[in-house]
Amino acid sequence: MEKLLADNDNGDALKVNVKDIIIGGNKKVIISGPCAIESYDSLFNIAKELKKMNVDILRGGAFKPRTSPYSFQGLQEEGLKIIRAVGDEVNIPVITEIMDTRDIEKAMQYTDMIQIGSRNMYNYSLLKEVGRTKMPVLLKRGMSATIKEWIYAAEYIMAEGNLNVVLCERGIRTFETYTRNTLDLNAVTVVKQKYRLPIIVDPSHGTGFRELVPKMSLAAICAGADGLEIESHINPEKAISDARQTISMDTLEKIIHDVKKFNMYFS
Repeated sequence: MEKLLADNDNGDALKVNVKDIIIGGNKKVIISGPCAIESYDSLFNIAKELKKMNVDILRGGAFKPRTSPYSFQGLQEEGLKIIRAVGDEVNIPVITEIMDTRDIEKAMQYTDMIQIGSRNMYNYSLLKEVGRTKMPVLLKRGMSATIKEWIYAAEYIMAEGNLNVVLCERGIRTFETYTRNTLDLNAVTVVKQKYRLPIIVDPSHGTGFRELVPKMSLAAICAGADGLEIESHINPEKAISDARQTISMDTLEKIIHDVKKFNMYFS
């Protein structure tokens, strides 16, 4: 039985602050940037464009969990230094994924929000250690996790005293193989109705195809998501990681424009 994430009838919805950004408030939050940090210059040029569009948080992977051990694994600590330097230079909060309990203390020097990726949703030692910090946490749904398992993963973090948790629906594995994953927007509405945590959607991993990202972004907002995490790049086709699902700056700008129109229409 869930203890901390009580039904919304029995507890106030939680909001999570990432510097001056509020996730779970009236504004739909946009997190964007490349799947992997490639270099200082590349990330800086991307971040400048994102800042012009009023993107709220810059994402970039320093540690990259890959299916193949021979694929690019990220710049690691050098990547952490790059995203912190770029975030400070452009004046935008940053988020990056942490995979190992040994990297948490180090990462806290460089990031404003910790991401727990899909592969680590069941890494309870990592969840507990993150829970002992007060850092905002973005908890991605495991690729084969039920909603209840996902909620219990959040409870592992919160039971250690850290209530600054945001859920992220990023698609689950089903029998359908046309798309990379099946984006479960049912989960968004369930979380908004039954639980207290804010929830955002990652339509990049949820689909695996950049041409599907714009419409699934709006579908996520319609389902009640508090924001979006979208992979973007100045040269999407040349992105080192996840190029096929990474969108251009022009496409991202159109998505942000449409999300704002949706907010105005329903506010």
